[in-house]
Amino acid sequence: MERIKEHPLLSFERKKLITFFFEGREVSAYSGETIAAALHANGIKVLRYSTKERRPQGLFCAIGKCSSCLMEVDGKPNVRTCITPVRPGMIVRRQHGRGEISE
Repeated sequence: MERIKEHPLLSFERKKLITFFFEGREVSAYSGETIAAALHANGIKVLRYSTKERRPQGLFCAIGKCSSCLMEVDGKPNVRTCITPVRPGMIVRRQHGRGEISE
């Protein structure tokens, strides 16, 4: 796993370990972690592919202002996974195509 464990300025409170699903695969996360952070910690770096060029995109701004982390979560497209907390049992997929941007 590639989860940050120590940092000179920040402390990380690890809450309850939970599981959710990414493209049919069960992955682990800590309660309170964002979807994108949990995926990154599990070695999943490509969150989506650009619409025109189909280029891989990963975590970029991590504050919900860009489109690099938009994914389908529980059937809802364009969820900003860098600011959306993970929940037990949620189903996350890379989305294909465009949908309306959710706020």
